[in-house]
Amino acid sequence: MEYRQIGESGIRASAISFGAWAIGGWMWGGSDRKQALEAILAAYEHGVTAIDTAPVYGQGVSEEIVGDALKILPRDKVQVLTKFGLRWDIQEGSLHFSLDNDEGNRQDIYRYARKESVILECENCLRRLGTDYIDLFQLHWPDPTTPIEETMEAVSVLLQQGKIRAAGVSNYSVEQMQTAEKTISLASNQLPYSMVFRDIEKDILPYCLENKKAVIVYSPLQRGLLTGKIKPGHVFSDGDTREGNRFYTPENIARINTCLEELKPLAADKNASLSQLVIAWTLKQPGITLALVGARNAEQAVQNAKAGDVNLSEEELRFISSTMIHEPG
Repeated sequence: MEYRQIGESGIRASAISFGAWAIGGWMWGGSDRKQALEAILAAYEHGVTAIDTAPVYGQGVSEEIVGDALKILPRDKVQVLTKFGLRWDIQEGSLHFSLDNDEGNRQDIYRYARKESVILECENCLRRLGTDYIDLFQLHWPDPTTPIEETMEAVSVLLQQGKIRAAGVSNYSVEQMQTAEKTISLASNQLPYSMVFRDIEKDILPYCLENKKAVIVYSPLQRGLLTGKIKPGHVFSDGDTREGNRFYTPENIARINTCLEELKPLAADKNASLSQLVIAWTLKQPGITLALVGARNAEQAVQNAKAGDVNLSEEELRFISSTMIHEPG
């Protein structure tokens, strides 16, 4: 496993990091807490030391499961990345989205990052995680109702108090990062990125490279689409929000599978799965620091970690890039 520094924070984390969105259950068709815990522990045994979670993932469930893992794992050897700024318990800020929760009740999620809310969320995160500090505390989504300066002032207080080691953002534009930097030094920006969705290469990735900011990418497997396991006619579980998403239309699933067929010989030559090939390609892209990969059981976690053993030449990287279709039209 390769370990990389998160910006200029001094925090080193596993390049392949455990993405804990799916284990929260909500929007992924439910959660098995026992299997989720086993997945985190198995990932750690295979070199994955960084875990990325968020309060909104299952309305606290994901953080609680990570907290269970921290009772077993050596805290100083694990990098805990969590977030703030999405509230489901109040109706303030900007409505982010509405969706039925696991009980079938409508749940409204708000982007809200006023100073007092940021401080409160940090305390709640620490409690659910069962730790006294967070390695990287990230604003989950921009809050258009709160000045960026106010949000970052709150984060600065948490840094001074030692409750967080570094500050990051997620889904921020270059302009938003520049505004935040007037108040605080950001360590990272977490963004969506995959072989078929590469928008950040236009401006955000070059900016982060130039300014020594880590880029943490989520959904490098495009929420399962690039594993080769989602075939035309795939039936998603109730509550799974991938159904109906533009990437998961029957036409696009068919197109992606055609592309993946072209990569299978290379994967076989590397003694790797398609997923491992995709993860390895992602981590070789300029400016990408960490790749968050989800797992819902131990076997998936181990297979993800083994992607760190896949070596790709420049020629092979170019071949993969030229093969894959970018974002669907």
